[in-house]
Amino acid sequence: MKLFGLIALTMVAFAANSLLNRAALAGGGIDATSFGTLRLLSGAVMLSVLVLLRQGRFSLGGPGRLAAVAGLFLYIYGFSVAYNGLAAGLGALLMFGMVQVTMFAAAAIAREVLPPRRWVGAGLAFGGLVWLLAPGGGTAPSLPHALAMLVAGFGWGIYSLAGKLSTVPMVSSAANFVLTAGLGCLVQIGLFVMGGDGGGVASWSASAVLLAVFSGAVTSALGYILWYAVLPRIPSSTAAVAQLTVPVIAMAGGMAFLGEALTLRFVLACGLVLGGVALSVIPFTRSSAPR
Repeated sequence: MKLFGLIALTMVAFAANSLLNRAALAGGGIDATSFGTLRLLSGAVMLSVLVLLRQGRFSLGGPGRLAAVAGLFLYIYGFSVAYNGLAAGLGALLMFGMVQVTMFAAAAIAREVLPPRRWVGAGLAFGGLVWLLAPGGGTAPSLPHALAMLVAGFGWGIYSLAGKLSTVPMVSSAANFVLTAGLGCLVQIGLFVMGGDGGGVASWSASAVLLAVFSGAVTSALGYILWYAVLPRIPSSTAAVAQLTVPVIAMAGGMAFLGEALTLRFVLACGLVLGGVALSVIPFTRSSAPR
């Protein structure tokens, strides 16, 4: 029961990032880039403090670091920009589906042996995303914002693949956040100089800043640490099923707290994407152990 509670808490934290980001931007208290930068900085501080308390020090180098930083950068800023025009549940579904498509494509490029059901599952998930984005009936999402979320999903897929090279996840996560936060600060300074920062620091509201800091330090940094702690204790199939709940939780939170509407098109597309992912990643072999 304790393990189930930890898994549930982690999935809620992941879904909460969508709600926090959407709430801050919808309220107009901060621009998308600034939210992403504050999220990175607060996450970097939290992870660095935790690593220093446990390890005494940490290195910024390591295998796959460049790919991880690039992936995290695309994820953070694509995610923030997307939520300027997407509902929380829709954004989470687009990102989740794109992550799976990216990781499937990487497996295919690496010439891994892929069973037929993985091809079918990937096709269903990809078809669900295409249908969700296709124009028709005024229900399709804003294409620029949807594309930004697909970029975020691609970035998170790259980040996840690079993470497989990590030997100490918490240390690697801290290094990734510190380096990406530094890169993000350079981008932020450039926007300040050019005046493309949505009005500058003076235009930030206290509530939006708190949402960004909470998203970075708690639901991102602590959420990732909790997930890495849980992963070794559960089968990969259980981890896959657990992650299927994130878009659903985000959708429910968006309806409950942000007043977002539920459409039939989204429900059907959600079924295609999540069903395809489930078919692709969850083993359905029967145990041969005697009853």
